[in-house]
Amino acid sequence: MPSKTKPAPDLWAEERKLREAGYRLICGADEAGRGPLAGDVYAAAAVLPFGLEIPGLNDSKKLTEKRREELFDVIREKALSYAVATATVEEIEKINIRNAAFLAMERAIRRIETDFAVIDGNGFNDCPVPFMTLVGGDGKSANVAAASILAKVSRDRYMLEMDKKYPMYGFAKHKGYGTKLHIEALKEYGACEIHRSLFVKKFI
Repeated sequence: MPSKTKPAPDLWAEERKLREAGYRLICGADEAGRGPLAGDVYAAAAVLPFGLEIPGLNDSKKLTEKRREELFDVIREKALSYAVATATVEEIEKINIRNAAFLAMERAIRRIETDFAVIDGNGFNDCPVPFMTLVGGDGKSANVAAASILAKVSRDRYMLEMDKKYPMYGFAKHKGYGTKLHIEALKEYGACEIHRSLFVKKFI
């Protein structure tokens, strides 16, 4: 009896509808780094050529680190436009992580040429162009999936640099997330300047 395999999602379905509504330069936007105890939050916006098929393109969280790195280079080569932006730890402390993630996405969108934005998630604040939110967009939209990979890889590389500056915390291993190793280091060394004070206060 033949096995029933789930068909691959149509990653251009949302963009197809938007093109029918008259939009042409449609970007996807996503963020990386809401949950960690340390580091800036990153975001990216990307416009791929409509209908482009990139084998393996998917939500960055479902890909291996090696595959993300490979796709990062492919996306940058193939994209019509893309940008990566951040919101700092200081901004996270001031306006909270949710709004800081929105700010980073807004900054990324402003850096590219686009006339509509598909935003991963179910909320957004200010956008310089018309937009829609799409829950699970990084697994439903090619442009959002591309943005999720750009944001994730960029943030991981940033945390590798932070590991060189603060080697006692193990940032290269956990990228700032609240792992057992990270929490033990926090208890031993206290917080450093890239820790989010509201996130770590319950551990130290």
